[in-house]
Amino acid sequence: MNIAVCDSDLTIAAYIKDLILKENSKAAVAIFASSDELIKASANFNIYFLDIKGISGMELARKIRDKENNKQRSVIIFITGYAEYMPEAFDVQAFHYLVKPIDEEKFKRVFKKAQQETQSAARQENEFVMLKIFGKNKKIFLKDIFYIESANKKVAVRTNEGVFEIPGKMEDFEASLGDGFYRAHRCYLVNFAKISSYNQKEIELENGDRILLAQKKYGSFVKAYLTYAKAGGIVNVR
Repeated sequence: MNIAVCDSDLTIAAYIKDLILKENSKAAVAIFASSDELIKASANFNIYFLDIKGISGMELARKIRDKENNKQRSVIIFITGYAEYMPEAFDVQAFHYLVKPIDEEKFKRVFKKAQQETQSAARQENEFVMLKIFGKNKKIFLKDIFYIESANKKVAVRTNEGVFEIPGKMEDFEASLGDGFYRAHRCYLVNFAKISSYNQKEIELENGDRILLAQKKYGSFVKAYLTYAKAGGIVNVR
């Protein structure tokens, strides 16, 4: 696991590195004294600990997100003495923030969850299903599926590449895709990692689509989503 720590105060950066290695002795930790130094680095990092002093920390996070483009997203954790800036952290999908002086027990909890999310993202990055489309087998990665919709005797698999309509039953997909997907309605099977918001009636996905959430399933949906999140699942609901 590659981890970057960016803080102009090298004493604090070294302290964070020590805390990381205490929890994960195999982690590769790189320290950067400035945003420019970090952006110029060619390495890809799974987790970033970023000092934030006003807007500059946010700009650094945005550059990291832009650099990642459509690749697997890293986990960003802000280290700050300025908690008033934290509402802006949601704009760059920050995972968490820690207020200086850093509480070691709080650090342990946040870092543990960050590692779980990184590992979950890595698993979903590689997991796939094979769909027979126009007589040919096509590999579809789970990370690219938004949701699956029943369509008469067929199912429509909505992905980053478009919609693939194939013969099949929702029950078969529900059984094979695992805990990262949830049957929110008899017509919809949704990917937890693609949810951006939800209420008692519907779920909104990152691509802007909205699907029905059965009223009687709302409680079990929330419970399943929280279980998924606690296990380190990718969470984009803010």
